Amino acid sequence: MSVQSTANTARAGATATTTSSVAAVTRAVVQEFLAARVAGDTERLTGLFAREVDWLLAENPAVPWIRPRSTAAECAAQLTELMEHTVPDKARASVDTFLVDGSEAVLMGHLSGVVRATGKSFEGPFALHLTVEGGRITRHHLYENSMSIAEACTP
Repeated sequence: MSVQSTANTARAGATATTTSSVAAVTRAVVQEFLAARVAGDTERLTGLFAREVDWLLAENPAVPWIRPRSTAAECAAQLTELMEHTVPDKARASVDTFLVDGSEAVLMGHLSGVVRATGKSFEGPFALHLTVEGGRITRHHLYENSMSIAEACTP
């Protein structure tokens, strides 16, 4: 084996180790995020988000908890607002897929709930794309069945 190929192999091994440790941090932060959501712990959620977050959730004027957000506190507060407008013991979410590639994580599953004001239910699949940098969530893009949620919020 030549010196060059040994150096390339060493670099590839170091890159794989770095990628692996970045992925491990990403997985741990996302698991902590999920645990904090289940526990309803907005203080813990605030600590998991970066100061500025690339937040994407399709704006929907009929849905009071869906609005633009960008700070850690605003992002964490989404959980509180969701719980104020839905019936907590009727809320369900299941994660069927949890993929991690370096700093990127994608969760896919199904969610459902009941809107408190109307008594109407909503349900559908979701996909959540999170980016973790420096141990904090810097991107939160949620794709869900917004039509079902809007219909449930409309009297």
